[in-house]
Amino acid sequence: MVALAAEGVRKGYGEREVLKGLDLVLERGAFEALMGPSGCGKSTFLHLAAGLLAADGGRIEVGGADVTKMGDSAAAKFRRRHVGVVFQAFNLLEDRTVRENILLPLRLDGADVSAAADRVARLEEALGIAGIDRRKASGLSGGEMQRVAIARALVAGPDIVLADEPTGNLDADATRETCSLLKALNGKESSAVLVVTHDPQVAATASRVHFLKDGRIAASCETLGDPALVSRAYLETYR
Repeated sequence: MVALAAEGVRKGYGEREVLKGLDLVLERGAFEALMGPSGCGKSTFLHLAAGLLAADGGRIEVGGADVTKMGDSAAAKFRRRHVGVVFQAFNLLEDRTVRENILLPLRLDGADVSAAADRVARLEEALGIAGIDRRKASGLSGGEMQRVAIARALVAGPDIVLADEPTGNLDADATRETCSLLKALNGKESSAVLVVTHDPQVAATASRVHFLKDGRIAASCETLGDPALVSRAYLETYR
């Protein structure tokens, strides 16, 4: 089953066209990365796929539903149920507890949160945050905040998780840890994962990497878990 299918996606800001016909397909359960220089449209594409921005043209289907045809309200509802988003800045509610932050998508959707208790407990255990679920987000470290953000993105069992520079605010140790957790969780969950990153170490965690250039996917390759291979492919694409 296809988790994400983008065809001919275009998006501009004023007279500057950032995406010029981007095509990309991710199968359900895939773990892939999107790379490119600053300003090339990586984050723009993730925001389009999440229904946070409106495309100027083309289509993006997530789980078979075309998010480019949804209004703001329908897109928000769809996102809560089918798309998990992990932001670089975490975007947690600092005055709420870890558990409250994780449950937020379900509460906003009017779901019975008690029915998700077992799933939440499993996610907290897998992410190493079970012992801090009553702490306020304001008292967490950067690495802990990112773990909570990942749990929140996965709590509804989405078709796809979109991670926008998920390690950009973390140190080297926390970056390695976060990548390992994402990879391990991807192996257990059925959700596809698309990570936007500029870091070859992060991209090498994925099975495949796509390079965005001149508004389109210019090249793609298997990572084989090798950051050096990713770096060489990056330099070859953007030389």
